[in-house]
Amino acid sequence: MTALDFAIPSRLEASAPAEVRGAGRDDVRMIVSELPAGRVTDTQFRNLPEFLQRGDLLVVNNSATLPAALTALRESGETITLHWSTALPAGLHTVEPRKIEARAGEVFTLPGGGRATLLAPYRDSKRLWIAHLEIDLPIADYLRRWGRPIRYPYVTSTFPLSAYQTVYARIEGSAEMPSAGRAFTRPILACLRARGVGLSRLVLHTGVASLESDEKPYEEWYEVPLRTAERVRETRWRGGRVIAVGTTVVRALESSLDSHGDVVASKGWTDLVIQADREVRSVNGLLTGLHEPRATHLSMLEAIAGREAIEQAYAVALENEYLWHEFGDLHLILR
Repeated sequence: MTALDFAIPSRLEASAPAEVRGAGRDDVRMIVSELPAGRVTDTQFRNLPEFLQRGDLLVVNNSATLPAALTALRESGETITLHWSTALPAGLHTVEPRKIEARAGEVFTLPGGGRATLLAPYRDSKRLWIAHLEIDLPIADYLRRWGRPIRYPYVTSTFPLSAYQTVYARIEGSAEMPSAGRAFTRPILACLRARGVGLSRLVLHTGVASLESDEKPYEEWYEVPLRTAERVRETRWRGGRVIAVGTTVVRALESSLDSHGDVVASKGWTDLVIQADREVRSVNGLLTGLHEPRATHLSMLEAIAGREAIEQAYAVALENEYLWHEFGDLHLILR
């Protein structure tokens, strides 16, 4: 196995939330890669507070998930699933017609008398399209009325939208859950506060997952608030560790660096791709899920931890049968 290419046995694809298959949403396993000590620990997420210190700062993505899967009808009469991904400027949207060969100019009939017209492929994507939507409600309201959570084949049952939300989700806009923070519960957050670990929030609205090999991330909307930027700088100045909860948080913070490498308040669209040879300056650690082979997120992990540490952690995950995907287990990297 290398850091970028390995096989995931189907039995390791998490098919249900932890609270369905276990004792609660925090009942997931966690690999901890402590880089200064060269140590890899197989533990439970509930033990997270034991690995953090007073003065550390967790930064979370409080984007809330929308029910972004719609049933659509092609002009031929074929019924398909259309995934809404991102709201673009000028009233346009990025969408993904699932499992079909789509074409520019194709029009889909949507629930409630809506229509979606495919205008052009999105950048170099083979699956994402820029579309014009004719709907009678704002997109969030429309999806709440007619949509359902995006679900991939490895999830074998239907679960409510609440299963796809983090406990701190506040601002609607993601097509899929920023899943690294899913295991957090209010008791764990309270325990972290009691230990002197801080919590700050930012927003990055995630689009549909990149399921194709080697597909690059695309532009997503983010906002790093002033208070979050200040707390990140203060934590670093005091010698505390800034730990991102999810690759989306790293992407937003790295998109907010000034010329001196300090995090400042900012917002806008980011298409930042963090390659393995890029210096990551905004964080000292990362809590993340387990990523698919050859995913660009693995390059980000390698940039933070180094190739050897990621190979070691993923070997442990596979040997100990950790679970992958949004309902799966977690990996904490501390450097």
